[in-house]
Order: sequence, then C-alpha cells, then structure tokens
Amino acid sequence: MAHPDGVESLLDEAYGLISALDLAATKTVLDRALELDFDDQELLYALKCTTWWTDVLKRAESFRSPFEEGEFLIGRCKAFRNFTARLGPERTRCILAFKQFAFGSAIVKYESMQTDIEQSDPELLLRLGRAYKGRGDYETAIQHLEAAAATRRDDAAVLAELGDTYALVNETRRAKALFREAFFINPQRIDVELLESGLITRLTEKALEAGRGGIELTEWIPVYGEILGVLSVKRELKPIEAGKLKQSIYELETELAADGARRPILLPRLINRYFWLVDYYMNQKEEKARVDELLLKIKLLDSNVHKMYIA
Repeated sequence: MAHPDGVESLLDEAYGLISALDLAATKTVLDRALELDFDDQELLYALKCTTWWTDVLKRAESFRSPFEEGEFLIGRCKAFRNFTARLGPERTRCILAFKQFAFGSAIVKYESMQTDIEQSDPELLLRLGRAYKGRGDYETAIQHLEAAAATRRDDAAVLAELGDTYALVNETRRAKALFREAFFINPQRIDVELLESGLITRLTEKALEAGRGGIELTEWIPVYGEILGVLSVKRELKPIEAGKLKQSIYELETELAADGARRPILLPRLINRYFWLVDYYMNQKEEKARVDELLLKIKLLDSNVHKMYIA
C-alpha cells in the first residue's frame, strides 16, 4: 500500500537515522510523519519499534561496563524478533534498520574497550566480529574474527561466527569447513540464533522439523549437515587426532550409558563423532568390518538417522 505524500520520504529519513544510531532524531521525524497520516500502518509499526528500543537503551545504562551493555543490546535482538512478530505483517525496512541500530550500538560499547586489534581479548574480538557481521560490514567482521581465531583455533563460537560470515560473502567452501569444525568441538558454545547464513538456517529448520528443539538443537545440526551433504568439506585427520576422536567416543559411550538425563545432548554428539570416524576409516581404507561396526552403533542409537545416512 502506497504512503501519502511526504510520509514515504519521512520514513526513509527515519530509517536512515535509525541506522545512524540517532533514536531521538528518529522520533522527531516519525512524529512529523504522524501529523500527515495518523493511520499509516508502517509508520505506527516504526513508532512502536522506536519506543521499544528507546526503553532498551535506558535499561542498558544501568549496567556497570560497556561490555555488559553490548551483551545486553545483542541479547535484546532476539527479544525484538518476538516483539515484532506480535505487531502484525513484517515491515522489512524497519526491521533491517533496527538490526543496524542494535549491532551498531553494541559496536560503540565494545570498541570503547578496545585499544589495538592485535592485542585485544579474543572474547571482545568475537563480540566485535559478530556485531560487524550484524551491521553487514563483513570485511571488518572477518578481520576481527580471524584475529580471535588466531589465538583460539578451538573455540567453537569463533569458528561458527567466522564460518557464518564467510558464507555471507559466498566463500561457501571455507564456511562449510569452519562450520563442521565448530559443531564438532562444542555445539553448546554456538549461539545459533545469531547465525544468519542459509547453510545453517536450512539445517536448523530440518532439525526443528524432526522435533529436535531446545538445548539439543545445536547438537543435531552437524548430524543433519552430514546426512544432507551440507557440511561436505572435510579434512583428513592426523593419527593423533584420530586417537583423540576414538577416546572421546569411548567417553561419550560410557557417559551415555551411565547418565540418561543427558541423553538428548550426548546421543547426537556421539552420532556426529561416529560420522567423523567413519570418514577416517574410509580415507585410511580400513577393513569394511570396522565401518560396519560403527554403522550398527548408529542404527542402535537412531534407526531413522541410520537409514538417511546410508541412503
């Protein structure tokens, strides 16, 4: 539906101000638009969102450090999705502008703590990389995330965010390799709600369709990534890595047998490790019986996964 004369240009101006982190000026512009049309639905939508984020900013001021403020702002991005879902039809321009606002505001907080990127704390670099990714500045995001990965190569959160950013710039092969490593190391460290690439979105949807929600969701993403051939970029394990993989499998098998309460997490994690060991055996041209033994273990854990895996 077309906006009345003047309202469209004022909305454009307001969205620009939101992206520039100026909510006070945004409110002034939207109030001017309201004088032209009190019933414009996108205008009312934008006003409600502006009020919501103005309240968030006031609450953020109560935190003791810029880091905590930044964390709060990023966290409210998730709540904002729920808020807008209750407002009716999605207004894409408005949502994108406030996404820019939220991540841009977080960048301001995080950067106030940073001196030199080469000497920054990896946790701060992770947050900055994630925030720049949210703003759409993928080059700067990669710069910060690569710096974090240089000192934390085994940090699942860093690798997942780096993979997500590479996926968004269409470096798909590198993204798949990073995702596979990240979800192997520790799925629980990964905040899937902040990953944006289609690669992970499709796998998340597949896992949810299969009823794999809640805390176990991230554990099932690499399982479906293997089954569907999405996380298809693999590296050959070194013998010492293969030894550690076998040890972790033994520990998971033991824990799974002893602790039924953790089964929702342990089962998909174990299946994913079986997948890795199958790949290793096949690359090493091990005898078929060793692979068959692993396939049987997968079947006993989840027959549906087994059926899809061997299809």
